[in-house]
Amino acid sequence: MDKISLTETLALSRIVYGMWRLGDDADTSPAHVRAKIDACLDQGITSFDHADIYGDYGAEGIFGTAMREAAPSLRDQIEIVTKCDIVAPIGRYADRPVKHYDTSRAHILLSVETSLRELATDRIDLLLIHRPDPFMDPHETGAALDEVVASGKVRAVGVSNFRPWDWKLLQSAMKTPLVTNQIEISLSRLSPFTDGDLSFHQRHAHPVMAWSPLGGGALMTGTGTAQEVLDEIAAAQGVDRAAVATAFLLAHPARIIPVMGTNTLSRIAKLSDALKVTLDRETWFRLYQAGLGQEVP
Repeated sequence: MDKISLTETLALSRIVYGMWRLGDDADTSPAHVRAKIDACLDQGITSFDHADIYGDYGAEGIFGTAMREAAPSLRDQIEIVTKCDIVAPIGRYADRPVKHYDTSRAHILLSVETSLRELATDRIDLLLIHRPDPFMDPHETGAALDEVVASGKVRAVGVSNFRPWDWKLLQSAMKTPLVTNQIEISLSRLSPFTDGDLSFHQRHAHPVMAWSPLGGGALMTGTGTAQEVLDEIAAAQGVDRAAVATAFLLAHPARIIPVMGTNTLSRIAKLSDALKVTLDRETWFRLYQAGLGQEVP
């Protein structure tokens, strides 16, 4: 599987496996988590996307337990992505009175140390600020991100759910380049193709990560024009809906990196089927228009 370079020394696999629902699985044993990791590695999927808040702040620890029991060499085969800044009154923050965002230096440094411990690793390959913080001091936040990179505990930094103006504000206060923005993109959410988000990042050659690339599962289980077109293309190319919906993102010149999340081993084993799908421009627009629910102007 090809990789997308974020820096001279860091690249993510073309498809990333997401850990959002890791804690929701009926089986969270180290052996089962390792089976998921191995199913990804067998396809060339080497990048794993976390966030401290996933699983009520428990998913990183589930992954880390599996890592502790794995051969030490496993860490050098994978890239670990995680996120911070959401503080919700659950899990380790159950005593907090209100959900909020915290991009202070103290919180970022504490989050990095906590994630390193939970994930059983000595480094985070990519740290993302999870949500734009309306109370952010860009100079404090930017300096903190520069600091964790300089320390060697984090290899690269980026953001998630930022609009172009949020990105530019934070980047203006940093020495370290932001390398990616993880945003919601799918056939169910097409606005980034026209609202300036993808255009901004394409202009600056920033690869974009896409969360919920299957529309939160709605594209797989729902019915409608989009699903009909997905099924038609899938049948013609010998794959399933998920592969075609993922290929729709992979085909775009913005170098979109889909973050795929499923707890079913058989589905994990088929994530790379998306790379088998070929979409010419007209077929891509058939999907785009099906997602829009109307013909382009």
